[in-house]
Amino acid sequence: TILNKMDVQHQVAKLMVELSQSQDNEIGDGTTGVVVLAGALLEQAEKLLSQGIHAVRISEGFDKACDVAVKKLEEISDRVAFSKDNLEPLTRTAATTLSSKIVHRYKAKMAEIAVSAVLSVADLDRKDVNFDLIKMEGKVGGTLEDTELVQGVVIDKDWSHPQMPKTVEDAKILILTCPFEPPKPKTKHKLDIKSAEAYRQLAEQEQKYFTDMVKMVKDSGANCLATQWGMDDEANHLLLQNGLPTIRWVGGVELELIAIATGARIVPRFEEISPDKLGKAGKIREVQFGTTKDRMIYIEKCENS
Repeated sequence: TILNKMDVQHQVAKLMVELSQSQDNEIGDGTTGVVVLAGALLEQAEKLLSQGIHAVRISEGFDKACDVAVKKLEEISDRVAFSKDNLEPLTRTAATTLSSKIVHRYKAKMAEIAVSAVLSVADLDRKDVNFDLIKMEGKVGGTLEDTELVQGVVIDKDWSHPQMPKTVEDAKILILTCPFEPPKPKTKHKLDIKSAEAYRQLAEQEQKYFTDMVKMVKDSGANCLATQWGMDDEANHLLLQNGLPTIRWVGGVELELIAIATGARIVPRFEEISPDKLGKAGKIREVQFGTTKDRMIYIEKCENS
């Protein structure tokens, strides 16, 4: 982090920063070690250059030294066995890597969270981990001790209406990618309203659109809704009246994560809503965080989490 913030002009120093970034991206630890090691190698290379040895010969020598070092490491390395019943080696390893980080005061708790998160999405038979399924969200305020692992999906949103229930048990969630609004003509149009009766008819027609949409959602058996788009205040009020807590303006990636976790299918049109496309979650709740009282939504006890 410090190296990223430094305004480095020297070309070799820039390479050192890139080396540290590469180590962080690939391994996630040892960024200080690689910079110190590279600095020591450059110091020795400078002595060899002063003796008139060509840079290419020095580079070849370092390559051979690397091969020797790798063989030696293979000889002295230990294989640490672990299983789902014995996670202590993994926790100790994670705690060691966190010793030099800003969270070192809480490394025991952070190590347990890290190990639990990875094992939740890891395929131990194939020795593969899909890190895209692990998501980190941060909020201003509170302490590092407030950090927790949620076995499900965390959405950085709140319910669309403040009066909607804060917790939904045994949720059947419907995921929509279509807007909660009346259809709009694709061409430019103009509508002249010349009487109060015409205005009333127009308002009733618009309300009928919303009523039909809410009815389709309700008839499917859903008791919670996640939509990619926003909605009219009238539609929001109808959803509240019909007991359908709604999360709006949910990003595409987050919708996919909800679908994977709950077993739901993303519905692009209201006409395609059916009970078999609903996802299941044991609990969906709105949580307040920190001193700013920011809200987030937890989708927990999902079918596939």
